[in-house]
Amino acid sequence: MQVERNIDLVYGGGSIGLMGLISQVVFHGGRHVLGIIPKTLMPREITGETIGEVRAVSGMHQRKAEMARQADAFIALPGGYGTLEELLEVITWAQLGIHDKPVGLLNVDGYYNSLLSFMDKAVDEGFITPAARHIIVSAHTAQELMSKLEVHKLLINIFFLFLVKYKNDVIIC
Repeated sequence: MQVERNIDLVYGGGSIGLMGLISQVVFHGGRHVLGIIPKTLMPREITGETIGEVRAVSGMHQRKAEMARQADAFIALPGGYGTLEELLEVITWAQLGIHDKPVGLLNVDGYYNSLLSFMDKAVDEGFITPAARHIIVSAHTAQELMSKLEVHKLLINIFFLFLVKYKNDVIIC
């Protein structure tokens, strides 16, 4: 869907795992791929030939700041601690008014159901306001998520947390 809709990719810069595969598909489909990776992670996260443009930065904070500058929205795919940390950070940034960009959660096969239940419980207990709970938009499919994000805000670029940058159109995956 990214290539069909002229969507470029901005992501964490690795060549392994799910995002490594996505970066290859986007790049070989003729779209621009920008990977932003801390120098210390390069030996572990990049194997073989790099895809597209790779920007080495000094650390994780600089990486996240640069990726956020390139984006008009954030999408998290199923992932581990790093994904969760980045997701919660961009939610917090939105809550604090640092950005007003949509935050999407691709909840494949209910992967994030427990996290969403936690957030609902935090609202019930008064730790998260109902308005802040609605910062995050979730869906079970990429198509459904993109439709919800389109309704949320017209996007020029999108950042995937595994980061996808939009050009011209507003749909991904």
